[in-house]
Amino acid sequence: MRERPISTVPKSALGLLLLAFAAQLLWHFMQPPVTAKAENLMAPPDLASMRLASFGEPISLSKVAMLYVQAFDNQAGINLSFQQLDYAQVEAWLDRSLALDPRSQYPLFAASQLYGEINNDAKQRRMLDFIYRQFLLDPNHRWKAMAQAANLARHRLKDLTLAQKYAQAIRLNSTAAEVPSWAKQMEIFLLEDMNELERAKILLGGLLQSGQISDPHEFKFLEQRLAAMEASAEKKTKKP
Repeated sequence: MRERPISTVPKSALGLLLLAFAAQLLWHFMQPPVTAKAENLMAPPDLASMRLASFGEPISLSKVAMLYVQAFDNQAGINLSFQQLDYAQVEAWLDRSLALDPRSQYPLFAASQLYGEINNDAKQRRMLDFIYRQFLLDPNHRWKAMAQAANLARHRLKDLTLAQKYAQAIRLNSTAAEVPSWAKQMEIFLLEDMNELERAKILLGGLLQSGQISDPHEFKFLEQRLAAMEASAEKKTKKP
């Protein structure tokens, strides 16, 4: 079919076309700018469903779950801070990932070093409590996460009582030979910082007498610390 020249189009039709085009442009510029919105982090599926969906590869699914929750703060067009995340759901995803791969240290590392580092007391404590509960399920394998939690409680939250609770949990529960002595001794030095010298002396004295310290340099160092504690305690009792 031969095209007709534009001059043959009635002027009224051209006017309506231009008016429609102008209205479309006006409508476009009057719209508010499109902004990305943070969607709520959804709850993870139940553990049984996730095991079924893993097709016999729970470790792989555990890693996928961690990738999902860590990528959530970088949605298309928006970069969320951890402060904006729902920590109840974050904890649920970390729990699922750990349940799928109990030998993995990464969910606990993420809880302490990623989600536990924010400047929010309540959310930090939630992550530390999560680590503590998970530690008690496998203390000889998860002692590193518990030691990190104790350090966070001490240096970030400035809560020596909570740090001492975590350090005590390591001493009482992490009994395997491969757990290093420094981890088992954390409570002693926290008690010293808390000015609980008598309790610190009792623990340190018992440790020296237990025969658990085989390194002579470490034994000598601890003996010196005990002597310093005794001197400090004696000086304290002599004060009027």
